[in-house]
Amino acid sequence: MFEGQPKGLFALSLANTGERFGYYTMIAVFSLFLRANFGLSAGTAGLIYSIFMGAVYFFPFLGGILADKFGYGKMVTLGIFVMFVGYLLLAVPLGGNTFAMIFMCGALLCVSVGTGLFKGNLQVMVGNLYDTPALQGRRDEAFSIFYMAINIGALFAPTAAVRIMDWAQHSLGYSENDSYHFAFAVACLSLVLSIIIYYACRSTFRQVEGTSAEMAKEEGTTEELSPAETRERIIALCLVFAVVIFFWMAFQQNGLTLTFFADEFTAKTSTGVQAMAFDVFNLVALIFLTSSL
Repeated sequence: MFEGQPKGLFALSLANTGERFGYYTMIAVFSLFLRANFGLSAGTAGLIYSIFMGAVYFFPFLGGILADKFGYGKMVTLGIFVMFVGYLLLAVPLGGNTFAMIFMCGALLCVSVGTGLFKGNLQVMVGNLYDTPALQGRRDEAFSIFYMAINIGALFAPTAAVRIMDWAQHSLGYSENDSYHFAFAVACLSLVLSIIIYYACRSTFRQVEGTSAEMAKEEGTTEELSPAETRERIIALCLVFAVVIFFWMAFQQNGLTLTFFADEFTAKTSTGVQAMAFDVFNLVALIFLTSSL
């Protein structure tokens, strides 16, 4: 699976691993943070979480439009910096007043917009690495590796969130509410690592940073689909959408209902497992299954 893959795949995968680590570090503690810091009910915290998730999945649509006009590489870079600002704002402890809530909403907007600019366009760049005849047949393998890298980043995020919060509370003397901000600061640092990897290895994938039109011009040929082929592909996409919508609806309960359940209805002290650490188990299974394909 790994032999013969372009170096750009591993560079982009590692950059995405850092970004996903930061994102899932934030998600692991976010719903608990809403209740602890602002005193919100589970329903209100769930509403904020749901709106945020909706924005995270909506903005890639706009990110794709902008990438077609300005280039994938520019949008990926801009997305990382916008996300960094969002996590940095979340890392600022402002208490639980109205101003802090507004400040947090602005931070969530930055994270969702940045994710929309970064996530989908980076995946397109991975796919575009395999547009040559010699590599076209290995695109599926590439995305298996890429998805495994995502889950490796997500795997360590809940544990990192738990450890950094424990360190802030027991070693630095911060309250539980303030310790959440240290987890958000870790997300900032992971994005710094991502951007370093991205620019350090940029030469391995620079050819796929441009717009679709620029890359088609460089290749000298543009494949035109017939109306029938276009219709078939749209139908196939709709069928995929019908499946993945429900998959991600269930998956994202890790950061909300399953975290609340683990926090309120499990005996964490008997095993030493904390509520947000329950997110780890499904990620281990995904990595194992992906690597065994």
